[in-house]
Amino acid sequence: MKIQLVVNPSAGKGRAQALLPQVAAILRDSGHQVGILLSRDFDEARQMTREVAEAGEDVLAVMGGDGIMHLGINACAGHPSTALGLIPAGTGNDLARGVGLDPRDPVAAARVIAAGRSRRIDLAQVADRFIGTVVATGFDALVNRRANQMPWPKGSLRYPLATLAELRVFSPLSYRLVIDDTVRELEAMLVAVGNTSCYGGGMQICPRADPTDGLLDVTIIHPVGRLKLLRLLPSMYSGRFARDACVEQLRARQVRVEGPGLVGFGDGELIGAAPLTVTSVPAAITVLVPDTSGTPLPGVPHWGPP
Repeated sequence: MKIQLVVNPSAGKGRAQALLPQVAAILRDSGHQVGILLSRDFDEARQMTREVAEAGEDVLAVMGGDGIMHLGINACAGHPSTALGLIPAGTGNDLARGVGLDPRDPVAAARVIAAGRSRRIDLAQVADRFIGTVVATGFDALVNRRANQMPWPKGSLRYPLATLAELRVFSPLSYRLVIDDTVRELEAMLVAVGNTSCYGGGMQICPRADPTDGLLDVTIIHPVGRLKLLRLLPSMYSGRFARDACVEQLRARQVRVEGPGLVGFGDGELIGAAPLTVTSVPAAITVLVPDTSGTPLPGVPHWGPP
């Protein structure tokens, strides 16, 4: 294979750059042609990933966090001849989790790419953007926005601190949902629409999501007190929160989210203000994955919080 590896060298507080020689050696020692592109910022990484996919290379591999993986899926979505390889080296690594990779092991992910096993997976689409993981629109989206604005601390510690800060001022949000052909008006703490199961560094907000079934998983947390929501948060890492009576789970091909003041984040990136229409795009891209011997992707191990 001809592999072009686009790297965010600052990902994981420099972990990506430190592990790059080992990752590159694994790919090259497997007999593949490997090119390495180091990005200086998000815009440059976007341009690099687009150019690799447009050139029709065999594999676009991306190394870093969910931001660069978001760019990778959007580059490959319009170019089916280019497969996507994922090397998790950031703080969240949720797309890597969703396709069965160990989010803590970039070296193992490089071996997966070298082995060349591939699988078609679905994506979620919002306007002209493709999402690999989850579209967040409620309390979770506000936490994401607050975390992105925090200059300190760096890494995954931002999210628990942003959660506590947001919880102090949060109240239920008004939603109008169109779930396939069904209209619902309700108040909720959050409505999450998932292609894969995790966001926020391993929180299984859509624990049954399967990125090969052609459907989106919808999780609604109905209004609860702040202390109850705080108690639920730790169990999101295992998915056990979904057993609570305040949690509703659905599946759909398309979900439209409307409501005053609602904002959407997908793959941790800002999508924009509501209204947002999220549509499942079945078998949208080819991804290099571990050998799962035909088992469904939701059966991958849960690696827990970073």
